Amino acid sequence: MSDPKKILVTGGAGYIGSHTVSVLKESGYMPVVFDNFSQGHKTAVSCKTIQGDLKNKSDIVDVLSSDSFSGVIHFAAFALAGESMKQPGEYFKNNILGGVNLLDAMKETDVNAIVFSSTCAIYGFPDELPVTELAPQNPVSVYGESKKMFEKILDWYDQLFAIKSVRLRYFNASGAALDGSNGEWHEPETHILPIAIEVAAGKRDHFTIFGDDYNTKDGTNVRDYIHVLDLADAHIKALEYIWKENKSNAFNLGTGKGYSNKEILDMVKTVSRKEVPVVVGPRREGDPDAIFADNTKAKSELGWKPKYSDLKTIVESAWKWQSTHPNGFEKK
Repeated sequence: MSDPKKILVTGGAGYIGSHTVSVLKESGYMPVVFDNFSQGHKTAVSCKTIQGDLKNKSDIVDVLSSDSFSGVIHFAAFALAGESMKQPGEYFKNNILGGVNLLDAMKETDVNAIVFSSTCAIYGFPDELPVTELAPQNPVSVYGESKKMFEKILDWYDQLFAIKSVRLRYFNASGAALDGSNGEWHEPETHILPIAIEVAAGKRDHFTIFGDDYNTKDGTNVRDYIHVLDLADAHIKALEYIWKENKSNAFNLGTGKGYSNKEILDMVKTVSRKEVPVVVGPRREGDPDAIFADNTKAKSELGWKPKYSDLKTIVESAWKWQSTHPNGFEKK
């Protein structure tokens, strides 16, 4: 019988993965990280780590056959929508081929539970707000399409091989560990909150708002920001859901409300007590006015609810991370 506490975390050295590893440990589980470290950071995790690449099936077969795992949490993926439109082949190879190799390795080693890091990008431009799990799936990027495709592949592996999956469709992951020990660090950075914080910290000259004439309360984009620790908690609840219910499912992870770009900037200024100079640029192609989640299903079926996703906590934790780690993760 497999150890009920050993969990393989692919991409576990990345932003959301590393926070989930910490929460797994706090919850009594034994995470093992599998990562190629192309984007993740070894210093972000303090557990067993194995370097490998999902595109090499033997790498993941070796890991899963070397121990008894009760489940997999699958983060490993390329995740930049803009980049995906310039490098579609790389996104399909990494996000689809890598994922199929993982599923085949799970099949060969009798690991039958997987939590998949999906995205609200599978919905594209939603017709109705808030977005439910039954909303039409019309991705507008290769990244979103790759996640939609892999969700369908998971359905087939459930039907054919009884590998149960929970697909967690995140909205905007944000924030950092409350003690400042871990946080968001991408090179280059593309997300609004860390960029705004870098401006407040004097590392950038200004923040660019891409369009201030959207059909929102202040003319700037509205997004649903969910604290990374709330996302981490949802992954554990999703694994426990599979073990208890023995079935697959999909859940939106968001707060059910949105904040505008200007509201984000105002909170950064309040928390940091610094100015954030703003330049208004042209709209970016493919940016909807607003998008936010209906999280009713996750609350009722997973027993999950966000605890840290008020805007002040999100920004305070991100600012603490930036203040204590101005150079991000030190190389080892």
